[in-house]
Amino acid sequence: MDVQAGRTVPDGGWGWVVVAAVAVINMTNQSILSVFGLLFEGQLRMHEDTFTAALITNLNSLALNFSGLFIGPAIKSFKPRNVAATGCLLVSIGLTLCSFATESWHYIVGYSFFVGFGLGLISPSTFMAINSYFSSKRGRAVGVSLAGAGVGQVFIPHMVRYFLENYGFRTAVLAMAALSLTGLLGAIFLRPLNPPVSHNNRKHLTLIVDKEDKKQSKDLQAIIVQPTQNNNALKPVESKEDGSLCSKMGYRLAQAMDLELLKDTVFWSIIVGMALVYTATINFTLVFPNFLKHTAGFDSQAVATCMSVVAGADIVFRLLLPCITDRLRIPYRVVFLMGIVGLLIARLLLAQTTSLPVIIAMSVQVGMTKSATVINNNLTISAYCRSEKLAGGLGLSMISKGIIVIIVGQLLGWVRDYSNSYVVCLYAQSLVLLLVVVVWTPEIYYRYRKQRHHTSKSMETTYMQAEQGEPLNSRA
Repeated sequence: MDVQAGRTVPDGGWGWVVVAAVAVINMTNQSILSVFGLLFEGQLRMHEDTFTAALITNLNSLALNFSGLFIGPAIKSFKPRNVAATGCLLVSIGLTLCSFATESWHYIVGYSFFVGFGLGLISPSTFMAINSYFSSKRGRAVGVSLAGAGVGQVFIPHMVRYFLENYGFRTAVLAMAALSLTGLLGAIFLRPLNPPVSHNNRKHLTLIVDKEDKKQSKDLQAIIVQPTQNNNALKPVESKEDGSLCSKMGYRLAQAMDLELLKDTVFWSIIVGMALVYTATINFTLVFPNFLKHTAGFDSQAVATCMSVVAGADIVFRLLLPCITDRLRIPYRVVFLMGIVGLLIARLLLAQTTSLPVIIAMSVQVGMTKSATVINNNLTISAYCRSEKLAGGLGLSMISKGIIVIIVGQLLGWVRDYSNSYVVCLYAQSLVLLLVVVVWTPEIYYRYRKQRHHTSKSMETTYMQAEQGEPLNSRA
């Protein structure tokens, strides 16, 4: 067992039940993102207008990630179980609204905001539930839980295709809405590790809560009057404590969101790089089915098969990769970088072929390398930030994703429409991934060399001290 922050971490036990519950939630909710193109292609005429579809998916990611502004206080106030259950309900409501949609803005309300916000509540709450139960086996636990989303990505495309071909669009979307509700069964098992510590939860939701601040606020609201020199009229005089109150509010805000992390250039590099990879992944999920259908010329059965191959490889490596990297003690960020390189190579090869065997092989590679980025996303943040700053780090990472996905994601959609080519879009995604590789590689290498030099210097110092202590010991 491990002890962190005064709590005993079992590194297993009921934690594996929590992992299984999170896997069910991910299977029935998170995997819905992967079938957006297959589910809404006909209604949105995505082959003719990629910009609108990109806007809907990017606004979905915006709502998902900007929930990071208050997800920490929500988890502390209402527990991960309740937050995750609320997220499942919102996803189901959003999909139900989409089933009756007739205009583009209907999809924006239902899919972008309701589904996006619901998924934004699910992701960090389930991660925090797992994080509280595991220490040394955290990577494996996260990998198993995320494998649930991979399982969903295997059978959900076939389910969507079946309902679309036999019952139509509305029934297919309603079926997905009903499926998302099964995530409530998983949320029931997200039991807190320890009984909740009694504290004022409203402290995390407001900036001024203590009695002293309330007293100062009342004093500042009082009107101080003095007689003027010309007449006996009274005029208000501004309090000199306005500045101190504003500065205290700013300090409380910075503390609540852990904004001091933004002073670290390495942290900036991490969250911006992960946001760019996230954006390229979202865009690839959007265009990949259409690339297979309109560029490679595959039928719906072959398209669903390729998507299932991606999901199958993703599942296998979400289970195997953490075991390998934990045993070899490879840093989470290095594994993430290796995944980026693999995604870059796969996109370049996909853009140059329409052969089914090659595309299936690249689908396997996409699934393998995608798992490396998905598993090590939050783990990279948790490895770099101190435990007390983890919630803030995750929130800032989500916000950066929300900002970049709406800018770069829309740019990638415009590139597809302007060029009228999915191949050019794949090359544009490759440039985004290449940028992250170029920035991260020298930085990681420099930090590795610096750490190695520091370690060797510490060992030399220890050795010299030991040598100096030998004569003293012999005299004694």
